[in-house]
Amino acid sequence: MSQAETVGAGRNPLWTFGILRSELTTTLRRWRTLALLGVLAAVPVLIGIAVRIETADGSSAGPGGGEGGPAFLSQVTNNGLFLVFASLAATLPVFLPMAVGVIAGDAVAGEANAGTLRYLLVAPAGRTRLLLAKYAATLGFCLVATLVVAASALAVGALLFPLGEVTTISGTTIGFGEGLLRAGLVAVFVAASLTGFAALGLFVSTLTNSGIAAMAATVGVLITVQIVDTIPQLSGVHPYLFPHYWLSFADLLRTPVYWDEVLKNLELQALYAAVFGSAAWARFTAKDITA
Repeated sequence: MSQAETVGAGRNPLWTFGILRSELTTTLRRWRTLALLGVLAAVPVLIGIAVRIETADGSSAGPGGGEGGPAFLSQVTNNGLFLVFASLAATLPVFLPMAVGVIAGDAVAGEANAGTLRYLLVAPAGRTRLLLAKYAATLGFCLVATLVVAASALAVGALLFPLGEVTTISGTTIGFGEGLLRAGLVAVFVAASLTGFAALGLFVSTLTNSGIAAMAATVGVLITVQIVDTIPQLSGVHPYLFPHYWLSFADLLRTPVYWDEVLKNLELQALYAAVFGSAAWARFTAKDITA
């Protein structure tokens, strides 16, 4: 390919789309990714079976007859659709972000460790487009992972519990169709809540050539920030921590919807994505690629 053809290919939108498609396909086809999705799909199954066994004698789910325990757990026995919300509430603090941390942390460092990063950069995509493709693939995984949890929970909820009208947190009742739409909206919101952490993981991935080190560091940051978010004495910094508003998706189940913390969460994720995305770009474009 001549230099002119190379430059033309690099500017071709179809070439860019091809890179995005290739990265997303490669990410989702890896055995590690499939294993992570399998674990995430199993969580709603375990929760549903546990609730079914606990309520077999007619009692309510959760300690003290439904008080305490994961959010929405006490409503699952009355409506299986609530298993979607309970499963997302159970997986969002740890399981979902850890899975995203593995994918994001390995995005660049894994290629460097395998010796394939230099060959990817030989293509006329350029470092910026390759990094954007890596981030887009990670965001694609965020959405797929969240939908896997939601779909698994919906299937298990339909098999083990009745389905019907949904009683919102505000006490009003909406139809099952609207409840299903709310569940879809919640799933998309949860996926969007992981975009800032995904950018942070991508930045960490540009700092090392070891995929394992990048994954461990990303997950370590997640655990540390989660701990800081639970310390009352550090309440002043809580609103600036990326997981602080994650569970605000519960406000989407009110009538009318409370948008305050929902919008704060989206704004915070956009800020993290911008800051750590820029840091990842600055590091990656200046990095000496030897592998």
